[in-house]
Amino acid sequence: MPSTQRSFRLTTSAGTTVVGAVAMADTPWQRFMGLMGRRELAADAGLCLRPCSSIHMFFMRFPVDVAFIDGDGHVVRMYHGLRPWRISRVVRRAKAAIELPSGALARAGVGVGDLLTMS
Repeated sequence: MPSTQRSFRLTTSAGTTVVGAVAMADTPWQRFMGLMGRRELAADAGLCLRPCSSIHMFFMRFPVDVAFIDGDGHVVRMYHGLRPWRISRVVRRAKAAIELPSGALARAGVGVGDLLTMS
């Protein structure tokens, strides 16, 4: 992630840290580029695409976990280990998608309905 981009800690309502540095992609270009072309995603990093109700994994080199969240931050759908060259379904209630290292959601015990906070 570019050093000029602000990052946020992603935590559950129980106080569990999911990852320590989530960058925000909220312009059309940032959302389009996402994580494409990168060799890896650091174990404690993520990318929040906003607004976003579906993602593609074209030109990706590694799998990611994805949490689709509503306007209040509740998880409405999750993908574990979504592999390159795949497409997610459209998640109608989603306002954002948070892309994380594969396994991050399970390690933090995140489930559908959980509240995620970026601070």
